Amino acid sequence: MIKHHLRSFLLLIFCASAGLAQTQTEPTADAEITTTEQSVSVEPAARDSEIETRIQDILTATNWYENPRVDVRDGIVFLDGTARSDDHRAWARDLASKTQDVIAVVNRIQVEQDVAWTVEPALQELTSVGKRLLTALPLLLLAIIVLPLTWWLSSLAAKALRRWLLRGIDSPFLKDIVARTLALPIFLLGLYVVLQVAGLTQLAFSVVGGAGVLGIIVGFAFRDIAENFLASLLLSVRRPFRTGDYINVAGLEGTVRSMNTRSTVLLSPEGNHIQIPNATIFKSTIVNFTASASRRDTIDVGIGYEVSTAKAQEIIADVIANHEAILDLPEPMILVDALASSTVNLKAYYWVNAEDFSVLKVKSALLRQVKKALTEGGISMPDDAREVIFPQGVPIVQLEGVAEQRARDIASAEIAEERQAEPVATPLESPENLTNEQDQVAEVTDDAALDGDADLLTPKA
Repeated sequence: MIKHHLRSFLLLIFCASAGLAQTQTEPTADAEITTTEQSVSVEPAARDSEIETRIQDILTATNWYENPRVDVRDGIVFLDGTARSDDHRAWARDLASKTQDVIAVVNRIQVEQDVAWTVEPALQELTSVGKRLLTALPLLLLAIIVLPLTWWLSSLAAKALRRWLLRGIDSPFLKDIVARTLALPIFLLGLYVVLQVAGLTQLAFSVVGGAGVLGIIVGFAFRDIAENFLASLLLSVRRPFRTGDYINVAGLEGTVRSMNTRSTVLLSPEGNHIQIPNATIFKSTIVNFTASASRRDTIDVGIGYEVSTAKAQEIIADVIANHEAILDLPEPMILVDALASSTVNLKAYYWVNAEDFSVLKVKSALLRQVKKALTEGGISMPDDAREVIFPQGVPIVQLEGVAEQRARDIASAEIAEERQAEPVATPLESPENLTNEQDQVAEVTDDAALDGDADLLTPKA
């Protein structure tokens, strides 16, 4: 009975001491607790003191730690001290976890890194870069040889395509684009060979993907430039005009001087250079006045109600038909256009060879000659009717018969003299002076500074 009470008392003391030990060795919040993969033996072969001594000696021998301290209780290793890096802290933990009969590790080693003012890391990195460059030197030599060679072969292939296979394409810009596109695989093949030898094929795909995303971003940022470039390509394919054509686009008129990848340059009749973005031209209505050599124009004439309209039409038709700049087909037409307040308005339609003659000069000559012919034919051309009010009345002065007759004679003589003095055609209306003046304007303004890009249009035949 006494032995039984003594055994219970010793067991109570042992449990109290174990609880006190557990309270004293409870890990702190910043401690790292690691459980080993070893099975827990009931009777360990290595004692706690032996484990503690072994680990303590190893940590001290490395000289990586300051004040290293190892405490082992029931196979649980408590590590304390200061390390210079996280790698050293992890190494001490791994060392303890691999030690015989260690069932858990509580790592309380603190890391305090020293600030070292030295260029040794930079020198080491430079040395590493130099070694990598020496290793990659053969690949660089291969790239220096292969890439220029494939570029030269690509340019040679593009030149051959332009000369022999693409002769049917009139637009030089379109021909150049097609030739470069067909020759591009040659250069891409050389680039693939270099990347394949260097083992960077996967990197190449990544770069291409990144370049695609970058291309989308750049496309949004420079969409106006891209839009004008595509418009110039489409205009080169459609060819609605050529160099030297007189066109009207977006409310602007002029002779086409050149077209580059951004804009088209027009020469206005006043000698001004007008640059219109190609995208605007592509989306606008284009009127090409010189696409055909023939161009129709009109003149308006008002005659009095008291004269014969048929006679006036015959006189005007005869003047227009006899002019050298007027085409026989389609035939000129002189039609009654309107019955105005004081005149019968006639409109004459005729066709001019606009390639050789100026439409404005021909119209001026016809108006003068029609006016002369109508006057000689006794066809009056009155002004528009106006109402004039005289508040004080109209004074009437009667001339004697002799004076009145003399005034009529003088007026008739002046009219006859005027008819004799005015020729049918003046020197300014000769065929050589009725030529198109746009060529002369182009010669005068030829010294104007234009965009240095190559002209993408074919000249007018």
